[in-house]
Amino acid sequence: MKVRPWAARGDLRLTAHVVAGRYRLDDLIGRGGAAEVYEALDLRLRRPVAMKVFHPDGEAPTEERCADEGRLLALLRHPGLVTAYDRGLEDGRPYLVMQLVRGTTLSRRIAAAPLTPAEVARTGAALASALAHVHAAGIVHRDVKPSNILLEETGVPYLTDFGISRLRGSDARTAAGVLLGTAAYMAPEQVLGHEAGPAADVYSLGLVLLESLKGELEYGGVPLAAAVARLHRPPVIPAGLPPALTGLLEAMTDPDEHSRPDAHACVRELSAVPGGLPGAPPEAVPGADDGGRTDGTPRRRASGSLRTASPFRWMRRRRAAGGRLRSRQSPPAPPAAPA
Repeated sequence: MKVRPWAARGDLRLTAHVVAGRYRLDDLIGRGGAAEVYEALDLRLRRPVAMKVFHPDGEAPTEERCADEGRLLALLRHPGLVTAYDRGLEDGRPYLVMQLVRGTTLSRRIAAAPLTPAEVARTGAALASALAHVHAAGIVHRDVKPSNILLEETGVPYLTDFGISRLRGSDARTAAGVLLGTAAYMAPEQVLGHEAGPAADVYSLGLVLLESLKGELEYGGVPLAAAVARLHRPPVIPAGLPPALTGLLEAMTDPDEHSRPDAHACVRELSAVPGGLPGAPPEAVPGADDGGRTDGTPRRRASGSLRTASPFRWMRRRRAAGGRLRSRQSPPAPPAAPA
């Protein structure tokens, strides 16, 4: 399906303006709470770029936030992530120059029509691969959502907006009890005010894939209600999906962060879904040869040969034993009213 790129009315004081004597701002292509994103032309290299211009009255010190995002992007090199080229300050407004992705956002694509299971598997595998690279660099995104995912005209996805991302173990400069992220996509541990690790990004991606399949938010409503809802009911998985995809979505959105697969495992499972990424050998996926472990220690058979274990073997055992993980194709029945 052909989806028209998003459009917005730009700030006429900025469009056609040349920043730092080098970047000519053209059309506004996106707007968020902290910044606007313009298509621009690098007059020196004669190439189109995207320029993120931060608001001077943002929630955080904008120059510091721009610098943080630029430094994080500079650490990353992956085909599913935009490349940062430059950053600076113009008339008191920080800016970040990045690779331009022509297309639309996943949120607009979902609004046009839900994605098929095969499309979700392909898109999810690419995004999980990008997250695996991000996590391997020690970074947690903390705001994975459809509006932060760009789709090229060919459908290739890019994970963007690292504005509230951070290096694990670094000072996040977040006051206790302050929630960072978007309520509809937060992991339960984020809602409870706990530290968000890589598992929180996996949970958010699970909700994004569910929304792509269903064409609607899993947890809608006002932010507080949307955030709290996941503490009371699990996501509803649509019926009729390939079993591997159903099992993966259940695992990705497990309320226990320690029970979720990591991003490497998600890549492998999504690639195995019918219509997913065909012909990708396990060694082509970063981390696939170590069974999804992040400590670099390969798993071995008793004979000593390397193996790639299915991360859902534990899930099948739990189901066979009558464990707590159950099908989420319908919400749990409410308790009976007292007599």
